[in-house]
Amino acid sequence: MAIPAPLLARLESQLQALTFILARSMPHALDARPRPDEWSARENLAHLARHHAVFLERMRRLLAEERPALGRYRAESDPEWPAWAALDPDEILGRLRALRADLVALVRGLSPAETARTGLHPTFGEMDVAAWLEFFLLHEAHHLYIALVRVGEASRA
Repeated sequence: MAIPAPLLARLESQLQALTFILARSMPHALDARPRPDEWSARENLAHLARHHAVFLERMRRLLAEERPALGRYRAESDPEWPAWAALDPDEILGRLRALRADLVALVRGLSPAETARTGLHPTFGEMDVAAWLEFFLLHEAHHLYIALVRVGEASRA
């Protein structure tokens, strides 16, 4: 079993949306929050960067352990989240791109037997590597969209 080519292509290209998002952003727009309890565009991007680090660790567990239970990631429960949330945009983007390169390299290096390995998600049950990547990319797309919305909201304010 191999990672489907369209899934690998999305993994390699989806972060190109950052160019579009950041091009629409004024300096103040990245930190604007529509409401105090909602993340800014910068915080959404920091979440993506932190989630990359968490996901890489989960992928390593999936490859090393037999059917590991991989619980939900909640930034609010992550002791490292406040430090990531406080990073400046350039540091966030640098980490995000470096971690993405690590993830792409890991996935490209997987054998067919490794791509067939599974881990347990609390909602979706047993998922192989391709399913975990699909889940990861859909989650990422959501936060990229929210970052775009936050930038747009701040530009109109």
